Amino acid sequence: MNEDRREYFRVNDSVRVSIRQVPEDQLDTLLQRMQQNFTDGFTVMSSLIGISAEMAVSMRRIENSDPDVAAYLKALDRKIEVLGRAFISQESELLEEPAHPVNLSGGGMGILLNECYRPGQVLEIKMLLFPSFTGVLMYGTVVDCEPVDERDRDSGYSYRMRLAFTHMREQDRDLLIRHVLRCQSNALRRKEHPQEAG
Repeated sequence: MNEDRREYFRVNDSVRVSIRQVPEDQLDTLLQRMQQNFTDGFTVMSSLIGISAEMAVSMRRIENSDPDVAAYLKALDRKIEVLGRAFISQESELLEEPAHPVNLSGGGMGILLNECYRPGQVLEIKMLLFPSFTGVLMYGTVVDCEPVDERDRDSGYSYRMRLAFTHMREQDRDLLIRHVLRCQSNALRRKEHPQEAG
């Protein structure tokens, strides 16, 4: 499937998110840290998942030649994942935040907020995805921000903002696209088998 097409699949989801305006004089420094693949406590899970993806081909070869060694390595991988989740649960203030309704794709999102940002503003977005406990850090530009319409009047939020993701690590974009596709697949499954959703 074409990567560009997958990037624009959109799903409705609920994520914990932190958004802050980036001062212009700080943007270059922040982007440089991202390009150097700097990993902090928040992005540890996305880095671990990226490494696992790089190891996937080797793991398949090991599975074919020595299933016992493959099973052992997979168990080690799960242990590391448990440690990563424990680490992010201690590090991330987002776990205390309410989840925001979003319309999400690999290229941007619409989100309900109580603060309005002006079009063109550059924002730092920290997003915690569930159920994987994966923290994704990205930078985006506000496309528009408007008062909520009738359908969102009872949501508890005042504004609907749309923004385009302009800078993120490639492994994080891949992870986000996989998350969107998984959400889409789960939604289709619930639609086809509503009795399983209950």
